[in-house]
Amino acid sequence: MYSIILSDEVVDAVDSAAYKYGVSRSGLIDRILAGYLSCPIPEIRIEDTLSQMEKILSGLENFHLNYRPHCSVFSVQSALRYRYKPTVRYALELYRQAGDSIGELRVSLRTQNRSLICALTDFFSIWDGIENRFIGSRFPGSRVPCSLSDGKYVRQLAMPAEKADRTNEKVADAISSYICELDAMLKLYFECAGTTPDTAGELARRYRLDMEGQIII
Repeated sequence: MYSIILSDEVVDAVDSAAYKYGVSRSGLIDRILAGYLSCPIPEIRIEDTLSQMEKILSGLENFHLNYRPHCSVFSVQSALRYRYKPTVRYALELYRQAGDSIGELRVSLRTQNRSLICALTDFFSIWDGIENRFIGSRFPGSRVPCSLSDGKYVRQLAMPAEKADRTNEKVADAISSYICELDAMLKLYFECAGTTPDTAGELARRYRLDMEGQIII
């Protein structure tokens, strides 16, 4: 811990900005000084990555960016083509200390409709099987780290295998691409359900084509 002396005007400005970004006064000061002195701290890495994701996803029609309640949390919404147009929420949290996992993506749908919840659970079960089939071998234990329960899906995001792919820009692009692919596959599932004999097979074919050459996270 360190003690510093600041003018009242600066303290007021810092407190106002800290409240806006949902961080403490000391946390904001630490981030400002780190940026000015080019010190690589986790908060700057996270902020840079999420800011780049905002630029990527804000330009897409099917996503609506939500207010960021915390500097390490980012979420977007996408409407399903289903009765009452339910909204799917993709919430991303990046870890301050990134190791094998850089963060987690939580996907949920605010609804009490049991048929919709069951359909969503079925989709995530298919999605889990597809991911393990194509990229499971890239993860410890040869399984993609995720959990699924009652229409909610949580996926741990891995650190890219190649060091060259670990820049903030490439990580932001990889996570954004993953969210876009997951959203597209979810909508394809609802389009195919009841009309396509082999819905899982169609999704697997789409996944194999779309994910070719992508950074695995």
